[in-house]
Amino acid sequence: MLAALPADELERIAPFLSLRSYPLGHVLYDPGEVMTEVYFPEQALLSLLSLLEDGTLTEIALVGNEGMVGLPVIWGGQSTPQSVTVQFEGEVLVMEAGQLIQEFNRGSRLTQLLMLYMQALYTQVAQNAAYNRQHTIEERLARWLLSVQDSVQRDSLTLTHDFIAKMLGIRRSGVTVAVGVLQQAGMIRYSRGRMAILDRAGLEAASCECYRLVQMEYSRLLGSRAAGK
Repeated sequence: MLAALPADELERIAPFLSLRSYPLGHVLYDPGEVMTEVYFPEQALLSLLSLLEDGTLTEIALVGNEGMVGLPVIWGGQSTPQSVTVQFEGEVLVMEAGQLIQEFNRGSRLTQLLMLYMQALYTQVAQNAAYNRQHTIEERLARWLLSVQDSVQRDSLTLTHDFIAKMLGIRRSGVTVAVGVLQQAGMIRYSRGRMAILDRAGLEAASCECYRLVQMEYSRLLGSRAAGK
C-alpha cells in the first residue's frame, strides 16, 4: 500500500514509520485493546481472528502488504473484539495511531487507498462468511492456501495441521483428509510441517468461486493483492 503513494507523500510520512520484525504467533492486538499503533506489513502476513468463549479461533481475513491493520482508529472505535496475530513472520512498518488519523484527514492519496482497501477487505470478510458455510473443506483449504501464497509470494510454507485447523475453524482430522486429497491430486506436497504448492492452476480449479471474486475485487480496487505486484 505505501509503495503505491506518490514520492512526495511517502517522503512526508517516512519519518513517522518505524520498521520492526515480528515472529510467528506474535499478537499485535488483543480483543478490546485500545489501538495506539497501526501496522503496514512488508513481508509479514497478518491474520484477523475471532476468538469464542470456548477458545475456538476462526480467521476472518488475511492482510499482506496490500493493506494494513488498525482501521478502527480511523473509524473512531479505537478497538475491536477481534485479535490480530502474525501468521508468517517478517517485517512490518509501524505508525502511531494519531499520526495515521492526521494523514487520513489530509484527504491525500493514502486516504484514497485506505478507503479502497476498506471496500476490498469488506469483500474478503463477507466472502469468508459465505464460504465457511457453503463449501467443502477441500475447497476452503485450496482457497486459503492460494490467499496465503498471494500475500507472501512463497511456494513453500511452514504450516501444521493444527494451525490450519485453527485458521479455518475446523477439526484437525478434517484438515488431514483435505490435505491428503489435494496432495494425491498433485497440487501440494506436505511433509513435517512444510507445505509446498506444486500446481497453482489446479488449486485455483479446486477452490471455490469466492477466491476469484475476492481477487478480482482487490485487483479492481488496488491493482493486485499479490505481494510485490
